[in-house]
Amino acid sequence: MALNRLARKITFTLFLAMSLGSAGFLVAGTVNSIVGADISGNPAWAGLPASMFTLGTALSAFLLGFAMERFGRRWGMLMGLGAGLLGTVLAAAAIGVVSFPLFLAGMAFSGAARAALQLGRFAAAEVHPPEQRGRAISNVVIGGTVGAVLGPWLAGPTGQWAESVGYHEMLGPYIASFFLLVLAALAVFFLLRPDPQELGKEVDRLYPEAQVDEGQVRTFMQILRIPAAAVAVVAMVLSQVVMVMLMGITALHMKDNQHDLLAISAVISAHTFGMYAFSIFSGQLADRWGRGQVILVGGAVLVLACILAPISTVLIPLVLSLFLLGLGWNFCYVGGSSLLADQLSHLERSKIQGTNDLLVGLATALGSFISGLIFASLGFGMVGIIGALLALIPLGMTLWWQLGQRKLASTT
Repeated sequence: MALNRLARKITFTLFLAMSLGSAGFLVAGTVNSIVGADISGNPAWAGLPASMFTLGTALSAFLLGFAMERFGRRWGMLMGLGAGLLGTVLAAAAIGVVSFPLFLAGMAFSGAARAALQLGRFAAAEVHPPEQRGRAISNVVIGGTVGAVLGPWLAGPTGQWAESVGYHEMLGPYIASFFLLVLAALAVFFLLRPDPQELGKEVDRLYPEAQVDEGQVRTFMQILRIPAAAVAVVAMVLSQVVMVMLMGITALHMKDNQHDLLAISAVISAHTFGMYAFSIFSGQLADRWGRGQVILVGGAVLVLACILAPISTVLIPLVLSLFLLGLGWNFCYVGGSSLLADQLSHLERSKIQGTNDLLVGLATALGSFISGLIFASLGFGMVGIIGALLALIPLGMTLWWQLGQRKLASTT
């Protein structure tokens, strides 16, 4: 069928853009905390660049939600990627002139590229029928596997290249980030046709179970009153907070324990591999087992990762714990995204999904900033303890929701 072919083409394009774009911001993300500590002259501010990046992601997601509703998914994604390119230029310039405020501005603009690519998962969902949305979302998220493998590993060689030609070592990753984001933008511009938003309307006509009249379009707060939607949002928000709290400060923790940039790259690669490589399975499980079961598994794995990470400063345990951190995030993220998509009509998607990602980004920005302060004052172990406690919240909410569903089913 023509509709199925177009859906596959759109999903592949979003996968390709996610692959290139995630490699772009992960090669820079590997050294963001190190650059932040060096430029600011204070290790307590090491988490602030990540906070600005996620704050930029959050605000951009909200604005891009409205832009996508008006101009379509394709132009909305291009706007975000364009802002991300500007951010990469500003970050590179900040290293050259040693300006912490300029570096933070670059981080904020760079977050727009991440927002655009993350919203792409919902674009993939809307061009597929409900029973295939989990897999569609996971097929886009799995694009981050390329970034997981390529991005952090590029940090070391590009840093060495930059130093060999007379530049600051830390400039290399940002140069690589710029060119990878350019490739992602070209993929979206030439290949994301027709616009997923238009194709989604056709899918909704064929599968009308979530249709609402325009006058009945619900607000974000009204949707949050639906228990399933509340579970989805909390799972995405808190899994992101836990992941960023621990991952964002690990590079500095390793540097303090005499690990070099290549070892740091190995740990971050293992983490991002866990984030994305198993997406195809988490999406299939979300469609087969149910969204709630996948969120439960993800929450439990996050708790385990937060407990393991501070136990040892040896490389292998850090690789394992950061891999599990990424895997737990993936299950919560794919399960939560699928569960939220199930609750929305095409008239609600862009704004509601943008607002959801705004909340994810704001909470993450706060978490990454606090992680730097906790690390500086109480150590890496306390970061892990707080992360584990936060990961218990989506676990409890999901269990509460599932018990409610079972009670309702038993009375009908």
